[in-house]
Amino acid sequence: MTSSDDGFNLGKGLLDHRQPPVPAAKVDAAAATLRAYRFMAFLTGVVLLSGCLALILKYATSLHMEPGTGYLWVAHGYLYLVYVIVTGVLGFKLRWPLARYVLVMLAGTIPTMSFVAEHFVTRAARAAATQPSASVPE
Repeated sequence: MTSSDDGFNLGKGLLDHRQPPVPAAKVDAAAATLRAYRFMAFLTGVVLLSGCLALILKYATSLHMEPGTGYLWVAHGYLYLVYVIVTGVLGFKLRWPLARYVLVMLAGTIPTMSFVAEHFVTRAARAAATQPSASVPE
């Protein structure tokens, strides 16, 4: 019950978050989605970090920053929705376990964590492409 033919992977257990082996052809096919994910992770992280810094400046100083901070949070909300969709598509293509979906999606809500998640997702996807194909289920 770890995976099915359509690409969805429940993992070996509820807390399994490792990248499963994937055929190199599937990783190559997901290259554009990986690029979109990397872009959205960076953009979402920058806007979230900017929003947090704007709030710190707003409350630590006497600067009047409205409606600018409101625009930043609205932008982050919409960008986060796109980030979640792109993450879901990438996870489906790379056969992520459910826990990995959740962890990577939540990374877009913690300042600077989307940068860390992007690094590990990219590294795992590239490593999955270089694994020997003998142990990879089609």
